Amino acid sequence: MSKLALIIDDEPDILELLQITLQRMKVDSHCAENLSTARSLLKEYKFDLCLTDMKLPDGDGVEFVNELQINHPQIPIAVITAHGSMDSAIQALKYGAFDFLIKPVDLNSLRSVVQSALSIKPKQASTKPSIIGNSQIIQDLRETIGKVARSQAPIYISGESGTGKELAAHMIHDYGPRSDKPFIAINCGAIPNDLMESEFFGHIKGSFTGAVSDKKGLFQAADGGTLFLDEVAELPQHMQVKLLRAIQEKVVRPIGAQEEIHVDVRILSATNCDLSEQVNQGLFRQDLLYRINVIELKIPPLRSRVEDIPDLIEHILKKIVLDSGNKKLELSKEAGQLLESYNFPGNIRELENILERAATLCSDNLIDKADIQLTESPHTVDEKHTALDSMLGDIEKQKIMEALEKTRWNKTAAAKLLGISFRALRYRLEKLGMD
Repeated sequence: MSKLALIIDDEPDILELLQITLQRMKVDSHCAENLSTARSLLKEYKFDLCLTDMKLPDGDGVEFVNELQINHPQIPIAVITAHGSMDSAIQALKYGAFDFLIKPVDLNSLRSVVQSALSIKPKQASTKPSIIGNSQIIQDLRETIGKVARSQAPIYISGESGTGKELAAHMIHDYGPRSDKPFIAINCGAIPNDLMESEFFGHIKGSFTGAVSDKKGLFQAADGGTLFLDEVAELPQHMQVKLLRAIQEKVVRPIGAQEEIHVDVRILSATNCDLSEQVNQGLFRQDLLYRINVIELKIPPLRSRVEDIPDLIEHILKKIVLDSGNKKLELSKEAGQLLESYNFPGNIRELENILERAATLCSDNLIDKADIQLTESPHTVDEKHTALDSMLGDIEKQKIMEALEKTRWNKTAAAKLLGISFRALRYRLEKLGMD
């Protein structure tokens, strides 16, 4: 079955160019010179893609993006903007646009955007690694990842060290239309400054001492796929300028090359620093932050989702058993309680290290309380929050009691009334001594 596109632009030459290009890609299309005509066509046909200009006689492209996302969320929409109107394109991406094109429209970029949009698959269960846990905050995070994976908007993943930012980046790539293309991850703080430009953009043989052959950079290696810039705050100023241009223009110039190379790469970035503070201190360019932070994805610390700790422990122990070749590995109830009372300043990475160390120290494949070595005492880590925790615990008890009484002590119904899973309610009952 052939695909059908809706093209909206008030310039006949642009409409004709877009229609011919899509026709050569075996994509049929209907054209509209204004939003009124476009709305009528949307009622009449089932479209697989929408291309729209940002400035139209009877409305604004950004507002139409929002309208389309509400009424036709299944249709990927790419906006076409003038070179000096990047702010509007960024705003459209925030409202849910799939991607943007800059006038004059580059036909290679157009084909790439259309192919990516038409390759979006209906949301379905993935067999690839996912964030572990059933807390509400993690369920919401997984849902958000599913939504942002559809677009091509640059995403800034924020969160403390060890929370799983790279895993979130992998999920965005795996759930999106680029899943069959490369996912390239790079730690920006691990590349020596003098090699950074070559690593990112590549070089030509003989362009500098030691360049004994041509080399592709990370942008070219990730072409068609995703480039994940971890610890992006570590980029020196001169590379921030070059990275900004590569993102905006979608071209790179290898060291020593005369011509620029078009690249189609989705940028994901992450850091545990406060980039806004880095901007205030003059360490990070504000215009670059604006480009990479079209959508911010916040990864919660482990202490804010303690009900997920048992699931994480089970997952990590299975992985340790698989890697070590042991037949089994179990955790005593006392050891589990100790871990659940800990604050985990190092988050999931610290939990993994604690369990790996405990697995080495334990006897008879049973990890006991004595095998758990914590860097801080669980009783002193949150000392300053004790009064607040006590007060919040009392409020939580009261709300749970009210829900249980309303449902005549039916825990499944009470969990539904509270808006949490049955497992989460059971965890809270045990934690608060109400079981």
